Amino acid sequence: MTNWTPDTTILRRPAYLSLADQFARAIQEGKLEDGVRLPTHRKLADDLKLSVQTVSRAYDELIRRGLISGEVGRGSFVQTRPREPQPPYLPERLGELIDLSILKPVCEQLHLEKMRQGFAWLAENLPASSALSFRPNMVFPRHRNVAAQWLSRCGLDVSPLNISITNGATSAMTVALMSVAPPGSTVATEAISHHTLVPLSTYLGIHLQGLPIDRDGMIPAALDEACRKGVVRAIFLQPSVINPTAMLMSAERRAALAEVARKHDIAIIENDILGPLVEERLPPVAALAPERTLYVTSFTKITVPGLRIGYLAAPDRYVAAVANRHLVSNWMATPSIAEIATHWVSDGTALELVTWQRRALAARQAILKEAFTHLTHRTHPQSLHVWLPLPEGHSEDAFVSQARLRGVAIAPGASFRTGDGGWHPAVRISLGSTTEQELKTGLGTVASLALGDPEALLLVI
Repeated sequence: MTNWTPDTTILRRPAYLSLADQFARAIQEGKLEDGVRLPTHRKLADDLKLSVQTVSRAYDELIRRGLISGEVGRGSFVQTRPREPQPPYLPERLGELIDLSILKPVCEQLHLEKMRQGFAWLAENLPASSALSFRPNMVFPRHRNVAAQWLSRCGLDVSPLNISITNGATSAMTVALMSVAPPGSTVATEAISHHTLVPLSTYLGIHLQGLPIDRDGMIPAALDEACRKGVVRAIFLQPSVINPTAMLMSAERRAALAEVARKHDIAIIENDILGPLVEERLPPVAALAPERTLYVTSFTKITVPGLRIGYLAAPDRYVAAVANRHLVSNWMATPSIAEIATHWVSDGTALELVTWQRRALAARQAILKEAFTHLTHRTHPQSLHVWLPLPEGHSEDAFVSQARLRGVAIAPGASFRTGDGGWHPAVRISLGSTTEQELKTGLGTVASLALGDPEALLLVI
């Protein structure tokens, strides 16, 4: 460590956050350079006459902000160079923490029983091709026919030959991006979008351009201008509630964006993983521009998380590219899980679980309405989450940390940010990731933080 040391006379409560803020400022101002080794938790605690717990929590907060790294057996080091992005959710649930950070459907014992029944059925009905074949075309023709039936519920009329079975939406998104945007090209998306899109584009060598949005999603004029100024190869859209702001894009906006895409001859990737869960569905963008739209949907967010199967519907011009990219990145979807998905679509179980999820979300939305009565927020009757713009004076880092301090984990809005225009601090809060009682408690905690003044700066005595 350099000669810089924290000043205990200006510490405020909570002390660990104030200490972390001092370190953050020192790192930003260059007083602590990249790679500098920090004192051990106990040494710093002794030097500053603080508890080891306070120092440990301060270091944990700095790790969360991406400013230091902790290496087992070596210590803690300043980290100012870019690092791998952190997911907005907790990698694992810790202790008694109420985890509202990860986006999940509501799940109960029913869902576990359904999966057990699915595997029991599979044990009796597994086709030889699903167990023994390496050739996707030997395994999936029947699955594609059933997938076409499911996609019709999503508002799409598509040939089975244009459908790829994937291991969930993430696999489908990756294949879609690889199919329409070669390395070095530009993909435009909403300024607040899917949290994996930024790192995924980086890994694929794609430039991601976040475009301005309003309450109806991407602004068509902004897309038109981006296409005129540069070579945009595709746009990535989430028009139906699953986007971070829980917005349901209007039919007029969908049509306008499809027209701009057609004008500039660019591809569209539409992520619609809630599919038929959204009751008052509008026609997908893929139905308005079928010649250029790659449409993604899946089952994990609307039936059971373990049913990791997705459908990627592609227009004729991209079918070969999709097949090739899927082959080299995944080979094929896991046949046994695909068998259960196809069985559930065929016998009505999938739709039954979607209907159940809709009812469960209605109860969660009622809890949200009561807890957030006095807060401006964005959600939808079939949304798995709520988007909470933070009141004036609240910073995201401090708000997320304060919620965590009070036993509630939420996702920082910056994790979903792809563009700079018109950004306002916000948090995303999952409604389905825990029990109704924990949700009520967690939302109450978040509401009290948002409705109160930012944490008072009290002197430590």
